[in-house]
Amino acid sequence: MISDNFTFKLKKEPKAPWRKWYGDIPPKMEYPDCTLFEMISKTAAQYPDLHAYEFMGRAASYRELMLKIESCAKGLKQIGVQQDDVITVCLPNCPQAIIVFYALNKIGAIPSMIHPLSAAKEIEFFLQVSNSVMAVTLDAFYGKFAEAMERYPLRKLITTSIADGLGMIKGTAFKYTTGRKIKKVPKKSEIISWKDLIKGGASYFLPTASTKTGKDVAAILYSGGTTGYTKGIALTSNNFNVLAVQLTVFLKCLEPGGRMLNIMPIFHGFGLGICTHGSLSYGLKCILIPQFNNQTYGKIINQYKPNYIAGVPTLFEAMLITPALKDADLSYLKGVFCGGDSLSIELKKKIDEFLKQRGCKEQVREGYGLTECVTGTCLTLRDFAREGSIGVPLPDNYYKICKVGTTKEQTYGEVGEICICGPENMIGYINYQDENKQVLQRHLDGNTWLHTGDLGWMDPDGFIYFNQRLKRMIISSGYSIYPSQLENIIEGHPAVLSSCVIGIDDPYKIQKVKAFIVLRSEYAAMYNTEEIEKEIKEYCRKNIAKFALPAQYEFRADLPKTLVGKIAYTVLEEEEREKARKTQKH
Repeated sequence: MISDNFTFKLKKEPKAPWRKWYGDIPPKMEYPDCTLFEMISKTAAQYPDLHAYEFMGRAASYRELMLKIESCAKGLKQIGVQQDDVITVCLPNCPQAIIVFYALNKIGAIPSMIHPLSAAKEIEFFLQVSNSVMAVTLDAFYGKFAEAMERYPLRKLITTSIADGLGMIKGTAFKYTTGRKIKKVPKKSEIISWKDLIKGGASYFLPTASTKTGKDVAAILYSGGTTGYTKGIALTSNNFNVLAVQLTVFLKCLEPGGRMLNIMPIFHGFGLGICTHGSLSYGLKCILIPQFNNQTYGKIINQYKPNYIAGVPTLFEAMLITPALKDADLSYLKGVFCGGDSLSIELKKKIDEFLKQRGCKEQVREGYGLTECVTGTCLTLRDFAREGSIGVPLPDNYYKICKVGTTKEQTYGEVGEICICGPENMIGYINYQDENKQVLQRHLDGNTWLHTGDLGWMDPDGFIYFNQRLKRMIISSGYSIYPSQLENIIEGHPAVLSSCVIGIDDPYKIQKVKAFIVLRSEYAAMYNTEEIEKEIKEYCRKNIAKFALPAQYEFRADLPKTLVGKIAYTVLEEEEREKARKTQKH
């Protein structure tokens, strides 16, 4: 039963110059005060026969999904999972990930969502920081959990296989092909297989629903926050549900039965909040992709013909270069969304032109947000994007730009820290009370604002512009240099596929600029690097202020990526520090 609706209440309404751009979008909305499970239950009641997900060719309806969730919930109760227990979920995008996530929510337990490729030490950290009592993972990752459990014992470890999400025929085929390479999980009292979990639930006859409401903690996600140290973020069901409701109104392109390509991982706010829960709350079909690479990406799109694609910029770079989409008809695309990292103006132009040439009537819509508010709370309008802007806030979200280190609001056009007030804002970091006070601040208007640690500005019409993470800003000879602005310029050169700009130590300037560049394959094949480097340097001299010009250029075949596909500039920074240390020794 879904509890009463709620509206987001403010002590005093902040300025909202972007309202005039909303058109028929209501600036204030009502939201269901309910759990995540209750939210998708309502969808399942409306569209029981629509497909909820498809995984490697096997689909399940919303009716089937609800039955699977109930079976899993019974199994979890049978092995002793209680309300408020924290259960670590370490799975790729597969049916079991969705099923166990909502089953845990139904019984009132809290899933702690972590990356499947986490190392044993990282897994141990996640288990400790969340106080997890059990975990769910793939059989392929058992070795890492076994190592972590030597130092952090769990009551139970639930292991599942990709085959468990494929049905009998495809599951058997998987076991005798790819599955043959996976070591068997040993039989121990603390280890339970997915099949035994579901089978055991058949003998559980008590109610599985919890007493929790939408205001209670529903999930723990992880982020570096404003300090860069990984922290657990406590988010409520209402945080996720509000976003789902806002998107259905703001996107203006969703249709029940439409196909969402779930390529963003479920442990990430973007993948969980938009691609999974947002989709299932509206009756979309989630096409679950456990992993992808540049070679398979185009084939995936051609095979599934998704109506909606959401991803980080590197995913769209892959779209531009994959041979499979060279002559593809993409007219079936109704929504293309980019977030999770800064999208350069030039890359957006290239994507828009690529889509247009292949029959897609949509432009890529850039969003902005962070895990501390689930994911995006700002998005470009449909069919209208102001160049360089990340859009306008979603309904009931308010943005202001504050002077760094204060709560004082800047005037239009002035760069400062982006601050957000809205119903998606987190409860707070787990065990980081001091940083909670820095990040969630009460302003003079009486409202609590999320200080993002990102620099940006707002124009007089209320459009928001992202500049840079505060901690990534380069200071050179007293000048403030924003790497993303330089990357945007560098990527304007036709030979450049992607770039990353960092600051490296300099005895005179404090820092100097270094640019790492990946060339487009056709240019790399036609010209020698020396020739192109000379051309790009000249291009930069014409387009970048002298004080911000890269002092060094390095060309690479690819750039390091984070676990969610962003360019890992911190890895490049560490490489440069290591080079400097070795030079000093000699």
